[in-house]
Amino acid sequence: MSVSPTRTVPVRRRAAAALLLLGAAAYTAWVLEVVLATGIDPVQAYVSELAAADQPLGGLFRATDLAAGLLVLAGAVAALATLERGPWTTAGWSALALFGAATALDSRLPLSCAPTSDPACAARETAGLVPATHTAHAISSSLALLGALAALVLLTFAARRDDRRPALARFGPPLVLAELAATLWTLASVAAFTAGRGTWALGAGQRLQVLLVALYLALLAGCVARTAGHNEPRKPKREARP
Repeated sequence: MSVSPTRTVPVRRRAAAALLLLGAAAYTAWVLEVVLATGIDPVQAYVSELAAADQPLGGLFRATDLAAGLLVLAGAVAALATLERGPWTTAGWSALALFGAATALDSRLPLSCAPTSDPACAARETAGLVPATHTAHAISSSLALLGALAALVLLTFAARRDDRRPALARFGPPLVLAELAATLWTLASVAAFTAGRGTWALGAGQRLQVLLVALYLALLAGCVARTAGHNEPRKPKREARP
């Protein structure tokens, strides 16, 4: 017996929601440092230092980063294939797919050591004596950040413009603003550390940044799951004629 296409679409949407939610959970695996002895200062150190090649638990955090990236990538692709199409939503889901792909790649390009936690590592990095993966890691991390920021802004704008996901339209803007603030904090801290002026609580800023992305993914997953219960999306808002 063949399955009706109208019935398979909600199933695919629920699958997309589940993938996004699992990706959000995997992306917050760094909270395990609360109960695990990592030797990394969560207030000062990069989140990616948990996955450094010389860290005893690096393999665990590299695996969770890989899982997070692949799950979000799959969820974004599934959403592109099953949800309503539009220039803003298509761009937003594509940006989220970039975030997932770059996060997965990031896990395969770990730091060789922890520069904020190990002065010798910081000295080698300043002298250019670390492996090329440090530069590659910085590039992939930057791509992931750009993808995440673009996805948050574009999908929130689409939700407010088209009135399809009221929860995203309501809670998306404060999450976007908080994410932008955390990103500025992180970038300023990175600049200070690079200039030898301390870390400016770099770890706290970056962990807030990552946490907000995970919260947004969870919110997005909930909105996609609710969309699966409706056969037709709402039409975009139109201005009332005088």
